[in-house]
Amino acid sequence: MSDKQAKKGKGVLGILAGCIGEFRTVSVLAAVFVVFEVVLEVFIPLIMAQIIDVGLNDGLTSFTFNLQLGASVTHVFTVDSRTDFIFICGALTIVMALLSLCFGVLSGKCAAAAATGFSMNVRKGIYYKIQDFSFANLDRFSTAGLVTRLTTDITNVQMSYMMVIRVLVRAPVMLILALGMAISIDPELAIVFAVALPVIVIGLIVGIIVVYPRFTKMLKKYDDMNEITQENLTAIRTVKTFVREEHETAKFKKISELVQKLQFSAEKMLVIAMPLMQLVAFACIIAVVWFGGNDIIVGNMQYGSLTAFLNYIMQILMSLGMVAMVFVMLVLSRASAGRIAEVFREVPDIADNPDPKADGVADGSVDFDDVDFSYSAEGEVLNLEHIDLHVKSGEVVGVIGGTGSAKSTLVQLIPRLYDVRSGSVKVGGVDVRDYRLNDLRDAVAMVLQKNVLFSGTIKENLKWGDPNATDEQIEHAARAAQAHDFIMSFPDGYETELGQGGVNVSGGQKQRLCIARALLKHPKVMILDDSTSAVDTATDAAIRKGLKEEFGATTVFIIAQRISSVQDADKIVVMNDGKIDAVGTHEELLASNKIYRDVYYSQQRGSDEAAEIWETVNADEKKED
Repeated sequence: MSDKQAKKGKGVLGILAGCIGEFRTVSVLAAVFVVFEVVLEVFIPLIMAQIIDVGLNDGLTSFTFNLQLGASVTHVFTVDSRTDFIFICGALTIVMALLSLCFGVLSGKCAAAAATGFSMNVRKGIYYKIQDFSFANLDRFSTAGLVTRLTTDITNVQMSYMMVIRVLVRAPVMLILALGMAISIDPELAIVFAVALPVIVIGLIVGIIVVYPRFTKMLKKYDDMNEITQENLTAIRTVKTFVREEHETAKFKKISELVQKLQFSAEKMLVIAMPLMQLVAFACIIAVVWFGGNDIIVGNMQYGSLTAFLNYIMQILMSLGMVAMVFVMLVLSRASAGRIAEVFREVPDIADNPDPKADGVADGSVDFDDVDFSYSAEGEVLNLEHIDLHVKSGEVVGVIGGTGSAKSTLVQLIPRLYDVRSGSVKVGGVDVRDYRLNDLRDAVAMVLQKNVLFSGTIKENLKWGDPNATDEQIEHAARAAQAHDFIMSFPDGYETELGQGGVNVSGGQKQRLCIARALLKHPKVMILDDSTSAVDTATDAAIRKGLKEEFGATTVFIIAQRISSVQDADKIVVMNDGKIDAVGTHEELLASNKIYRDVYYSQQRGSDEAAEIWETVNADEKKED
């Protein structure tokens, strides 16, 4: 579905109907086979009635099978032998039952194929939609919420779809045909249903009104439970380190009990509905037996007709029960469908420019021209304000500042993970909004603060940077990132299997693998967002040296907390409260910027050189005062 459609607020049913796709034909076949199955089932009691009324009637010399539909009676066949009549009717019953069974199997097979295919398309649609989300879009959905939508919610919708194309077709057809047959047998006796139907319909309407908000509330808490579970499993090592198993268990128990209470609150209405349906069913049977029995006594009805009438009552009541069950499932899936539609309707904040002004990034120059940015849609609080920064291609830029100074926010604008509120960010002399997203992001490699590795071998993880990279290119990037030696220390080298998230390598090793992966892109711009924090200073220096020697044409942004990581940069940007406080070299900032000087001195407190510089600068400041 296009974003244009999403903007128009396409209905939930319209969104889900668009996911049926290539499974429309098999969906229709499932419904058609159901109709054939029901028609055959409905005619079987009529044949049984003929066996009782005609085949077992001692007063007849010829036996005629009469098919009665309304006021008309059709003579299907006549035989002189009671045995032949019963045999023909029995054979006809068996044939119709077998055919009904075959159509039921075909219907079930088609319905299963249609429902699973439909859910596959919904799941793919959501997953592909998420891939187009910007960071701002992802911020509006929790990870646990998206996982619940991709699993529980889609399962609910899948079950409902199967019921719609099968049960919701079967029940009304059976209800209409069975009711028609019952009326054709005895119109006056069929008045019983006129009393039963309103009771059932009113019960369904009340149930839907009451149950829907309860299921919606339950699913929201289901998200919270999934979030706690995901968080606990991800951080299981931390939990065990701090001996917090009992605390986490208690927290999970609390949310699990809340989900259970909300689920019981919703489903207790269903518990009430089933006895109501049974009460109506038994009342109908008692009424039919009572009035029908009186008709038999006075000679207005035969035994076989009453038997068929009772069978049609059961079919009608079964149909109503199916409808009730489907409506309950639809109520549950309505909440799930609404949550799924939320994802489809979410319009990505960042989209490709339909008319890009450049086919590729020319070089690694980066320019911030009076940039303002806010994470808030209203923009009442600016996270970046009046940013002016100009970086030449091939330069190494250090970015330093306190926690919350918007260092990461600054560099995330370069690959257009977020869009500026005002001003512009240019890469290679072109506004990032004028590139195709793939062209821009292929030219920018980013190693985030939270390093992510995937299940698979080390080589497979590194090839994320370049799927076509040769072994020599992989080794070259690994050496530059100071990762080759520890990789070769494993028995399987580059074929070593990594656990999910890279759990079998250390934090520093993980960072170096992520840097090597980024280097394999051969980017014009490379961003290291505090990505060497887990390595020692010697390794940090070796990585920076390797980048300069092997990838000197690449513009490098290094966000770091350690002065030693950025002091050799061509220029250093000091961030403070979303603004650039100063830009300069290490020596220039040490002499002129208080923030930089305070950080440097606090980190180098044991150094005589640092102390001497600090004292000299302080003496100069006192003289000026």
